[in-house]
Amino acid sequence: MENNEEQGAAAAEIRDASLEIAVAADGMEARLRIQPAQGGGAPVARETVLAALAEKGVSHGILDEAIDAAIAAGAAEGVVIARGEAPLPGRDGWLESLVPEARSRVPSVDEAGHTDYRDLGAIQVVHAGDALMRRHAPTEGSYGMTVRGAALPAEPGKEVQYAAKLPGTVCAPDDPDLLRAAITGQPVVVPGGVLVEPVFKIENVDTASGNIDFEGSVTIEGDVTAGMSVRATGDIEIGGVVERANLEAGGSIVVKGGVIGDLGHKGGEPHRIRCGGSFSAIYAQQAAIEAGDSIFIDDLAMQCELTAINHVRVGNQKRGHIIGGTVQAMLSIAAKVFGSPSRVHTRLEIGVNPLMQKQLLVLARTRDGKETQLLDISKLLAFAQAHPGKLPADKIEQARATAAMLSAEIAAIRAEHDALTRKIELSQHARVLAEQALHEGVEVTIGSQHYRVPREQSGCTIALGENGLERQPWQAPA
Repeated sequence: MENNEEQGAAAAEIRDASLEIAVAADGMEARLRIQPAQGGGAPVARETVLAALAEKGVSHGILDEAIDAAIAAGAAEGVVIARGEAPLPGRDGWLESLVPEARSRVPSVDEAGHTDYRDLGAIQVVHAGDALMRRHAPTEGSYGMTVRGAALPAEPGKEVQYAAKLPGTVCAPDDPDLLRAAITGQPVVVPGGVLVEPVFKIENVDTASGNIDFEGSVTIEGDVTAGMSVRATGDIEIGGVVERANLEAGGSIVVKGGVIGDLGHKGGEPHRIRCGGSFSAIYAQQAAIEAGDSIFIDDLAMQCELTAINHVRVGNQKRGHIIGGTVQAMLSIAAKVFGSPSRVHTRLEIGVNPLMQKQLLVLARTRDGKETQLLDISKLLAFAQAHPGKLPADKIEQARATAAMLSAEIAAIRAEHDALTRKIELSQHARVLAEQALHEGVEVTIGSQHYRVPREQSGCTIALGENGLERQPWQAPA
């Protein structure tokens, strides 16, 4: 009797290994659980695992190495032995500029908030028939597959449309994806395409020519004399000197010579220079200059009022002095020397422009309004698709064009909103960069923080630190 009990106990200790296969609810994984053998029982064989997978309908994405490793270990708890492939979404359609040198109306600042010092160069001209931009179709994407071999459809990319209004351009009649110039003028990249602005050329702007007010870009070979004004919706390029004149450009302003203003002179409002893009000149004296992007002056800025959204930089191959006046920029003010040994008061203001928060709200409201319009038009187009012939063809085509225009405008507003948000964040790291010297008389302000230079100092950086605005080691602008 006792012998039979001992034999039964020994038999109970011998147990073959067992396995379970669990397939995820989405069919993208199969996991293996192995209960190890006991008392010299038989281990799990590879063929047994494969048979169990087949029984579960698993035929795709089997991971042979994972199976072999689990079998060799003799035990497994939720080891992934088959993995499906997720579908890859298609790439959205995109617009490729065929004029790499074309200027952009959108100020470009990298992720670190830096704008390269650059000569904005001459106004580029294209001629009627020149290729400007190509529209690329979206891709379909790649299908995925579950471990059971079921295909998973990919999300196709979204179509991209040219903006409804691109003055000076036309789509090629034999290729609607190719945008060509319809006139001779300056190509400018804008959200949703490229437009071509007419270019007006003149030798000088003086009493003989009269004031200039032009829808497009203006090239002046010589000077702009005192008392004159030049306004352009595009860029302004001046080969000579600007003396006590008003300039206003929707794009950038390039002055190959210098600018002499009349700040501090008695009588009347001072003449001003304003541009939506960047401003560049060799020197500026008693000038009031505002730029929607950055201000670059090669040699000297003396007793000026300089205001830029991004950067003000004085000094390239020449002296690089800022002496007197007021300079404002959100991200950085850089020069070789600030102030002078005679302690001329020089005020530098960096950081957030309080108007930018209001601008964010305006952009958000404008975007919401356009998105509501786009939703209404989308409903109209969906109705037309579901009920062919119910709406006139011309009304449907007009709705599609309006939808494309609104989509481009919304994308541009979102990009502007995101860029503005990044600038506000970056402005907390705004800096004054003095490569060679800061003289007594220089005052730096960011918000309520002030830093007055107590005595002449060698090259350094002024930025927010643990104790407010403080002097830090020199950091070269990127």
